[in-house]
Order: sequence, then structure tokens, then C-alpha cells
Amino acid sequence: MKKVIIGISGGVDSAVAAYILKKQGYDVEGLFMRNWDSSVNNDIHGNPTLNNSICTQEQDYNDAVKVCEKLGIKLHRIDFVKEYWDYVFTYFLDELKKGRTPNPDIMCNKYIKFDMFKKEAIKLGADYIATGHYARVENGKLYRAVDENKDQTYFLSQVSKKQLENVLFPIGNMTKPMVRKIAHEQGLLVADKKDSTGICFIGERNFKQFLTNYLPNQPGNIIDIDSGKVLGTHIGLMYYTVGQRRGLEIGGNDKRLYVVGKDLDKNVLYVSLGDDTKYLKSTEAIIEDVNFISEQRPKICTAKFRYRQKDIDVEVEYLDDGNLLVKYDNIKSVTPGQACVLYLNDECLGGGIIKEVRKNGEKLWYL
Repeated sequence: MKKVIIGISGGVDSAVAAYILKKQGYDVEGLFMRNWDSSVNNDIHGNPTLNNSICTQEQDYNDAVKVCEKLGIKLHRIDFVKEYWDYVFTYFLDELKKGRTPNPDIMCNKYIKFDMFKKEAIKLGADYIATGHYARVENGKLYRAVDENKDQTYFLSQVSKKQLENVLFPIGNMTKPMVRKIAHEQGLLVADKKDSTGICFIGERNFKQFLTNYLPNQPGNIIDIDSGKVLGTHIGLMYYTVGQRRGLEIGGNDKRLYVVGKDLDKNVLYVSLGDDTKYLKSTEAIIEDVNFISEQRPKICTAKFRYRQKDIDVEVEYLDDGNLLVKYDNIKSVTPGQACVLYLNDECLGGGIIKEVRKNGEKLWYL
């Protein structure tokens, strides 16, 4: 009997995935990962500051224990707090310092769930590892999940082909309603548990308040990019994203204003009152830190520049330095720091991080 170590998160997806594996005849054991110390944060000087918010991680662990008891499988617990800090959270902070928009979940998959976790599972005698991701692996290739609304291949784009060996995604062929239905039928207490959203280590906490523990606020001018007029003061460039309209706090113009870009050297946030297509649309991007899961290198395929975005037709040029030049037809809000993930029909080819955004060959200086 083949042994599978499955990541049990305390949510409905991993619970049902574990049930399916057991039903298929595998020897199944669960492994709960503690990736963040929810009780203590450090301030910008490295001093610990108590976090009085509700610790959802411990609740998740308690749910994981109950799920495994119900399924009759053993549950292990592993602490990856240091590794998560070193490989995911530090990356997140460094990207914010650069004025970029990072996606820590992608790095969590690359360094924690399909690296550290897999190594620990092998120590426990695993023949396979499994997770509750909505994705499919067939013949060493990564494919979208059947449920397009829940597909998570975007977040798996930095995982290597090697890392996907001996990996099982038991719910990749199922829809979310099917997963919840099975959970109800099996009497799993997490059947109606709300899906986790947002950045895992922030949880329900206020984003701005959380970040002040790690990065100092550096207020600066908000400038109208068209007139050069100072409209107000921002509280720190890290709190704003390209295309953002809410939270600018500049009086009566809030509804019309949108964020165009940032100047880190001058600590300026550029906004505009005009048509957002003027500054937000671009036609090509340079992609760095490229990871290919597939052997295919098509010149014409589709891409996603944000999760849940509809596929965009793109033309890919493979540069000598290993980067990609991805061309497309006037798309809004392609933003440095975010992921560009390539697809050929349902196959996820891989992806990289957006380094530079251009319009008709010219770099957009404000991004």
C-alpha cells in the first residue's frame, strides 16, 4: 500500500482531498504546517510586540485534528516559521520596499509547500505528497483544475517540474460545490467553513497596522501626473497599488482619482483624474525569474497577469538573458512584482515575475 502525506490545513479542500485518498486505498497521514507565529510580531526595530487579534491558525489546527480523527488518520505537526520568514516573508517585505506588488502565496508554494513540506513528508515515509489545491498533474504536466473559478495553477507557476513529481491533487477534477457536498455527506465539521482569503500571515488584521510592525511609514507627496500639482500626502508608497481608487483621502476628488505609479527616489505617489486607460494600459512586459514546468516554448499562447483574470492572448519572445518579452494588446494594470503565468490551452507552462512594463516599446517611467 502506497503512503501519502497530505497537507491538512483545517479547511474543507484538504479534508475532502484526504477522504478521497483514503477511499482510493492509500495509506494516508496528515501534516499540519505552522508557518507563522500568530501571537507575536516584531516592530521595525526588531522588538516583539504582542498581537491581540484572534489566532486563526490555532483554530485551523484544532479543525485539522478533528478532521483527521473523523477520517481515522494520523496527524503530524511541523513548524516552518523560520523557513517561512526567510524565504517568503522577507521576500514580501523586500518587494514592498522596491515599490512592487508581491504575491507571497506563489513563493510559499515554491519554498515551503513543495520543498520543505515534501522533504518532511519523505522523512515520514511518503511515496507521494498531496494537497487540496485545485489543479491537475498528468504525465508530469500541470493543468488547470476542472473548476475554473477555483483553479490555483497561477499560484503554482514557480514550482519546478521536479517538485511536482509524486504529487497528487485529489480535488483537481472536482468543483467546489462537489467538494462541500462530499464534506457534508461524510460529516466533516469543516463542510461549511469559509475559504481563507488574502495574505495568510496578515489574516483578518488591518494591512496598514500590520505592516507598521516591520516597515516604517514614510509619508510623501501625492502629485497629479498631468498637472504636476501636489494634491495631498500619502502615508507610505507600500500601501498603494497601481489602479487603486479607494483610500487616497484627498477630499472631493477621491471617486475620480486613481493611482498611476510611484517614484521611490522622490517618495512620490502619482495619481490622475483622467481616463484610466491613458496611463494604466500597456502593450508589453519584461518577465524575470522565469520558471518553466513544461518542455514547450510556444511563441503564441495565453497569459494571466493577475489571479482570476481572463486569459490574455500574448506573443512571447525568449531573450538571451533568460527573461521573456511578453507582448499583448493594450491591457490595464500590468504591474511590476506580480506574476505573469503562461498557458497553452489548459496546460500551465510556468511563469515569472513582471520586471518592467512598456507601451509600444517605451518603458513606463512611473511604474
